[in-house]
Amino acid sequence: MTDDTWDVIVIGGGGAGLAAAVTAAEQGASVLLFESETELGGSTQLSAGLFTAAGTSVQRGLGIEDSAEKFFQHYMDLNQWMLQPGLIRTFCENAGPTLEWLIELGVQIPARESANAHMPGLCQAGVEDVWRGHVPKDQGYGLVQVLDKARRRHGVEVVLGTRVQKLLAEDGRVVGVVADDLDVPAHAVVVASGGFAQDPELVDRYYPVANNAGESLFVVAAPGSRGDHLAFGRDVDAAVTGDGWGLMLPTAYFQRYHHWQSGFPPKSRIHVNRHGRRFMDEDASYAVSAGIIEAQDGPVWAIFDERARLGLPSGYTDWIPERVAEEADAGRTLRAGTLAELAALLEVPADALAVTVERWNAQLPAGTDDDFLRHRTLANKGSTAAPDPIAHGPFYAVRMLPAELVCTHAGLEIDSNAAVVDRTGSAIPGLFAAGEAGAGILGLRYVGGGNAVANALTMGRIAGRNAARASRLSSTPPSALTSARP
Repeated sequence: MTDDTWDVIVIGGGGAGLAAAVTAAEQGASVLLFESETELGGSTQLSAGLFTAAGTSVQRGLGIEDSAEKFFQHYMDLNQWMLQPGLIRTFCENAGPTLEWLIELGVQIPARESANAHMPGLCQAGVEDVWRGHVPKDQGYGLVQVLDKARRRHGVEVVLGTRVQKLLAEDGRVVGVVADDLDVPAHAVVVASGGFAQDPELVDRYYPVANNAGESLFVVAAPGSRGDHLAFGRDVDAAVTGDGWGLMLPTAYFQRYHHWQSGFPPKSRIHVNRHGRRFMDEDASYAVSAGIIEAQDGPVWAIFDERARLGLPSGYTDWIPERVAEEADAGRTLRAGTLAELAALLEVPADALAVTVERWNAQLPAGTDDDFLRHRTLANKGSTAAPDPIAHGPFYAVRMLPAELVCTHAGLEIDSNAAVVDRTGSAIPGLFAAGEAGAGILGLRYVGGGNAVANALTMGRIAGRNAARASRLSSTPPSALTSARP
């Protein structure tokens, strides 16, 4: 490290941090990036890389008309207007240009329809009527590689395996960081250190609903998601927003990995509640499905038959015929020779379960789901073959619940410039944040696949641009650094 003052220090080398660092360097700033882990990428590298944006060249290539204004309206409506409209408008207006910037850097997103988050192209991200899910080639890993290549090209220096300890402040302005017990001065700092999903105490405090999953809870966020941003905020009396919000994905009780490894439940299944009745489209986007399941006043069960179990593909860790049979043998997955016997094990009304299955068998296996329109969801995912009826015993019931903790939404409150604000709502000079660390974009409802990546890279780019501008406006390096910690 150097004794000179950096223009911009970025804390965190995930998608938000890389976007901030590259953008600040594009503006001519000298940039130093600290990453607590031994490699760059963070949670972005672990993701599908899906990016939600409107009015893009990819959409136009498919003849789709869309705009940031339509995106904004959908985003705010889904979040019940509980987010700051000015901030969300800024995000929606800049997500498209950020995607074009990524494409210019070398990210490949073909103008073709995609059936899922792993097929490059354009897919339905959530419950939007205009498809906005942009799937890049090589997924999140590909995004990180392109950004890292740009980082190297612009001469951004990286310090790996170093966890920033605290911020430095002078006269109310952030003027650097402490890392390895050394003061490292800078004219501006961008906090992009991720969320707090890997810290159980912080989950207890800021996202306790995740604990409803009990022993089934598992975390897929990057190891560096330890909540450092919240400690940095305390250093400078920053405001925190997004308390109680985050993203949980519905999974089977026995899963411990993302579906890429765990596999998928059988197509021929229904979800029933404690009344023995079906209550949802089983393939509904996770933008809304976790909330639907949480709203039930009791356990939710996936019901399927022996033919569906035997039809599960091999090559996964959990949703395979052998694993389901093992769980049933252990009594954790319920199994019975008849639906009436299964209803007794579930303690649900047998007549309701029988009518529910009978109605299912008469509908979607024949091509149309009149009740929950699941045929539309399956078609959008490229699955056009009708599922089999649930008719061949033994029958199975697997407990389904939101148990996969993906990201957390509580963090440092930011304004439309990605500047961190204090508890009065005033911007803290020299301090910016993005991604999960910069809160206010990810809200009550996760808009759909690509919401977190689009937030990280879009607001990271805005943070980097404004941090570089702030560094130019800072007249002289700080003369005497003092710790912001009391």
